[in-house]
Amino acid sequence: MIQIVPYGRDHTNPPVTKSPAWVGAQTEQIFNKSCGDCHSNLTKWPWYSNVAPVSWLVQSDVDEGRSIMNFSEWDKPQPDVDELVEQISEGSMPPSKYTMIHSGTKLSDSEKKTLISGLIATYAADPPGGIKGG
Repeated sequence: MIQIVPYGRDHTNPPVTKSPAWVGAQTEQIFNKSCGDCHSNLTKWPWYSNVAPVSWLVQSDVDEGRSIMNFSEWDKPQPDVDELVEQISEGSMPPSKYTMIHSGTKLSDSEKKTLISGLIATYAADPPGGIKGG
């Protein structure tokens, strides 16, 4: 039987090993607002992330996001910037299940353009520690 009770998950964030040298403060702000909870080690854990069964889903989403792309581990291989551009352009990132619950995280067309151009510039100026699959 699943209960909706605090489950005692320990949501400590792993240490940041290296952050990118962001090109543009706006790029970093947009990333932190709409992407950082799942794609960095600086996750802000809301109260419901401690309540089963939601806690399991939240932890799974964060673990998956970090395993694919982690801006707090910039010294390790990351996906090619073209993959990020495609996900953002298509609107699959951030996912709708995240933006529905977290108001203000859905990217406007203007924010998408700013984030995409900033990510391209950041990758060029401060490449990650390799490209996954590359």
